[in-house]
Amino acid sequence: MIYTSYFAKLKELENHNITPISICAKAPDWYKGLQYKQLAPKYGFFMEWKKNHDNNYYIEHFQSEVLDGMDAVEVVLNFSKMVHGFNVGENDIALICYEKSSDFCHRHLVAEWLNQNGFKCEEWRINL
Repeated sequence: MIYTSYFAKLKELENHNITPISICAKAPDWYKGLQYKQLAPKYGFFMEWKKNHDNNYYIEHFQSEVLDGMDAVEVVLNFSKMVHGFNVGENDIALICYEKSSDFCHRHLVAEWLNQNGFKCEEWRINL
């Protein structure tokens, strides 16, 4: 299963044998886990969004500058290869970044994109 979550939930993910994969441009210095920076927002539109907080602008640019150039099947295969080399036998992953579940965040756009391309992806909650 593919989940999404954020860095503050890493201990919970670990306790449930879910392998985190950071999808942000710069993970915290203390984070030593897997990273898939290809799904990170591009610096230019991210900095513009930080100034104007125009979510539609962000969504449009994330789609055109990040997701449109990717193949979902290839991305999921890459996740599988990464996890296999990191933790043999564990299948569940969580794509993580900084924002809380209720905040606007690119990981929600990635989850929607994965779902639209036939890969079930949802925000991880401890009661799942």
